[in-house]
Amino acid sequence: MKEILREIGMIARALDSISNIEFKEHDLTKGQYLYIVRICENPGIIQEKLAEVIKVDRTTAARAIKKLESNGFIVKQEDKHNKKIKKLLPTEKGKAIYPFIKRENDYSNTVALEGFSESEEETIFKLLQRVRKNIEKDWEFVKKGNKRNYRLWKGDDI
Repeated sequence: MKEILREIGMIARALDSISNIEFKEHDLTKGQYLYIVRICENPGIIQEKLAEVIKVDRTTAARAIKKLESNGFIVKQEDKHNKKIKKLLPTEKGKAIYPFIKRENDYSNTVALEGFSESEEETIFKLLQRVRKNIEKDWEFVKKGNKRNYRLWKGDDI
């Protein structure tokens, strides 16, 4: 079996490392840029939904959101109808950094897909979406406190 997830992991870690280095001068630490992007693209998103979109647990999201809020990138706003709901919104500082983060992401996409035809890019995109959807099923299952049953896995007869 090809180590596809290992390749995906190496790509993700390399890109994350590049981003963390480049965004350090903007007072963004490990992975915070992801939160800013999602909040700018979905103003008013709630913390639980944001954690789900980014694929992190609620505690990790809460820590990152608190740090972004204290650094002035985002604000929490009470919902008019339900005071328990806190909507996340970018501040002017958050909105100002968004184009820089987006530009870095677009550049990384261009570098990653260099030499690929438009058809190949579309194929990679569709295949990776399928991989993500397959993994999301297990992520949801495990996130709810369940354990995956490896004994039923067809790879056992290797």
